[in-house]
Amino acid sequence: MAVFAVFTGKGFTKQMYEALRVEVKWETRLAPGGLFHVCGFDAAGDLHVADVWESEEQMNAFVGTRLVPAFQKLGIPMPEVSVFPAHNVNVYPGASRFALK
Repeated sequence: MAVFAVFTGKGFTKQMYEALRVEVKWETRLAPGGLFHVCGFDAAGDLHVADVWESEEQMNAFVGTRLVPAFQKLGIPMPEVSVFPAHNVNVYPGASRFALK
């Protein structure tokens, strides 16, 4: 069953996020089961991420083998996470123009 995860990181800066992107390489070394990833920052500068995965097991495998080790290596605190069963997933044609290069 598909799931979506919401990560919230108080004090988790854009610089931390960019360092994590470089270390984990989730955009070039795609994780099995990952469907999409959206990241934004609120007015206080805190991180908010929404990911959709084909299954919770695939998400947990990525988090355990790639994400957590990168957080530890870089000394970045883990954000809070909530995981929910996906009821409906839509990806619209214009979405790709917002991807970071």
